[in-house]
Amino acid sequence: MVGAAAPIDAAVLPQASKDLGVSEVTETLAVGIFLIGFGAGALICGPFSEVLGRSGTYIFSLVSMCIWLMASALAPNIGAQIVFRFLAGFSGASPLVCAGGSVSDMFTPIEKTYMFPIFAFGGFLGPALGPVMGAWVPGSPYLHTWRWTEWIALFTAAFVLFLAVFFQPETFPPLLLSWKAKHLRRITGDKRYYAEHEIERIPLLTRLRVALPRPFIMAITEPVIFLITLYMSVLYIILFTFFDGYDFIFRETYGISQGLSNTIFVGIAIGVCLGGVWLPWMYKMTVRAQKEAEAQGKKQFDPEIRLWFAMLGGAPAIPVSLLWMGWTAYPSVSIWSPIFASVLFGYGTIMIFISSYMYIIDSYEMYAASALTFATLARYVIAGGMTVVGVPFYKNMGVHWTLTILAVLSAVLSPMPYVFYKYGHIIRRKSRFAVRGAAEDDAVPVQNESSGSSALTIHPEMDKEVAEKPAATE
Repeated sequence: MVGAAAPIDAAVLPQASKDLGVSEVTETLAVGIFLIGFGAGALICGPFSEVLGRSGTYIFSLVSMCIWLMASALAPNIGAQIVFRFLAGFSGASPLVCAGGSVSDMFTPIEKTYMFPIFAFGGFLGPALGPVMGAWVPGSPYLHTWRWTEWIALFTAAFVLFLAVFFQPETFPPLLLSWKAKHLRRITGDKRYYAEHEIERIPLLTRLRVALPRPFIMAITEPVIFLITLYMSVLYIILFTFFDGYDFIFRETYGISQGLSNTIFVGIAIGVCLGGVWLPWMYKMTVRAQKEAEAQGKKQFDPEIRLWFAMLGGAPAIPVSLLWMGWTAYPSVSIWSPIFASVLFGYGTIMIFISSYMYIIDSYEMYAASALTFATLARYVIAGGMTVVGVPFYKNMGVHWTLTILAVLSAVLSPMPYVFYKYGHIIRRKSRFAVRGAAEDDAVPVQNESSGSSALTIHPEMDKEVAEKPAATE
């Protein structure tokens, strides 16, 4: 839902720009600023989830997002719309960082092999289906204004909020132990029951002070994080400039309607779903890798196993699909050719996303939250900025050369999964933060949003007090 709210405005770009009295290029800021809000919000969602819990963070995030989406629907001018869209994106960022932690809270590393991709499929279907949700608003005899795209996003968010309030359980282990300790104190009358999370009580500002600089430090010192973030940023630039580019690729080339050109985004969604074909095989191979690791005396298989998704055609699929789409988008060639190319693009994108996230999670464990925070911030801010240049890029360079340039960029980065698969273990050995190279942090530890494991410690001055109290355990 959050992913769909970002590009839904792209479906009514001509109508919104005319109503607000601005150019179409200026109106693309409505999409771009939403993405930048995503990135900025990702910086603080992790620390907030340690205080409010996963469920509390999601609910607070959705309530805030609903408020700002309603304000955006009622915005009287472009300035107000841009401010409200930024705040909506900022408020809705929690799934980008915390959802991976929720998956890790509930599932083992083996189970994550199929559960995380299922989460990823849902996350990527949002951006692909956002333009489809708003595709027929301009031509509808009942929806007389482009503002209905904002109302559709609001109603969808409200429905998800309803589900979260009534059906979503809390999964954050330290908070669950705190609740258990409180329950034991209440039913036994014994005030000595305390969970470590209650004793520590690290203030939110302290968590933010530790959490905010670390992603940038890791980006500078960790080549894996920097290169994967660069790769994902290129993919997001391509994906989100498509929201402007589809008008040039399909509407101007083939003369189809505005609604139909946005509906064609279904092709990317189909490609995303096709990535699920590999899940049974991947699960089988991961189980085998775990058994081999245990036979060698290891606790878990090497993180490089997670790169199989990208290596199964995901990396080469991106440049191939872009060249295919760019050089078959001619009136003399069937419209189905670029549509099928978009299916291949969707497949490649989801395969690379799954590998990138799972590789970072397994490689950096307790520091994965910081790594994913930087990756999220960078790719959404960069993609948000590039949406503004999407229209002039396609208009001045043309469809063929625009997609060729993007294909070349993705082709340069496509060997990355294979290089990390072969040499990743060497890079990790030299890393301060990665598995087999992680150093203890002198600062106050921050909960790992990606693994769900607690990194909290007891302050020395509380050792004596804690020793006299029975700890609440699961």
